[in-house]
Amino acid sequence: MPKKFAILPCNGLDKCAGGVTREIALCLVEQTESEIICPVFYRVADARYSSLAQENPLLILDGCATRCASKLAAEKGLKIAERLNVNDLAKERNVILGMELALNEEALSLADAAVDRLLTEGAVASELPLSPPTSDSECFFPSALNYEIYRREKFVFRLPTDEGFFFNENDVWAYVSGNRARIGITDYVQKSLSDILFFTPPRVGAEIDQFDELGAIESGKAVFEIISPVSGIVTAINNKLSDAPEMLNQNPYEQGWIAEIELTNFAEDRELLQLFSGYFPIMKRKVDESRIKS
Repeated sequence: MPKKFAILPCNGLDKCAGGVTREIALCLVEQTESEIICPVFYRVADARYSSLAQENPLLILDGCATRCASKLAAEKGLKIAERLNVNDLAKERNVILGMELALNEEALSLADAAVDRLLTEGAVASELPLSPPTSDSECFFPSALNYEIYRREKFVFRLPTDEGFFFNENDVWAYVSGNRARIGITDYVQKSLSDILFFTPPRVGAEIDQFDELGAIESGKAVFEIISPVSGIVTAINNKLSDAPEMLNQNPYEQGWIAEIELTNFAEDRELLQLFSGYFPIMKRKVDESRIKS
């Protein structure tokens, strides 16, 4: 690692992963001649950091799949020398980053491991492409998600914490991007149903109101009607589910999504939806009250 890096960290200090990037940056400053670029200040008034960013190798410290530091560097037209994604490193080392803002021993150990790797081997870079600009006709879905986990006995229930996710109390999620949304079921649904055997998709082109049925899934236990969190026109369905409905059990968020919708009334729909912070307690209560069996 060079004696001096310009370090641009994640600005998501409201999440544990963002706190880890800050810890990594501070440790590197203490052990090298590197300097930190404040992402918030750099975004609105870059004169203070322009020379630092352009005259020194740039190290990007992203916290999660949103890659806000990488996107800011791209916006400024900067050449990235090395890039490290804390969420990727956590997965590599089987570390679960929770929602706590104060870094626990495991998070601090992860930061130490990242610093050691950077100083000896270079960055563990996330080579995924930056998110393309989102237009009104696109639904960009993150290439990787961050999850909060709730455990009950031997069962593990995951829920995405990423910005853009909304949930209804029927246990269906919508990821909103521009005027499009991707729809799917939660972990609670797929574990409640157990092995999912059939998927009945909605019709592409169908006009759907909020709380209308958006297809159905069936297991040996029950039929579950997918209640749409949003209003709009169905623009795409996940055709893979017709041949492989078990994808809903394997990953109901990333591979097992249901459909995509062009939104028509999201401003009003939003009032009846929950963010992660509102839905997670609802899911926990349902899990505690249920009798899920393998």
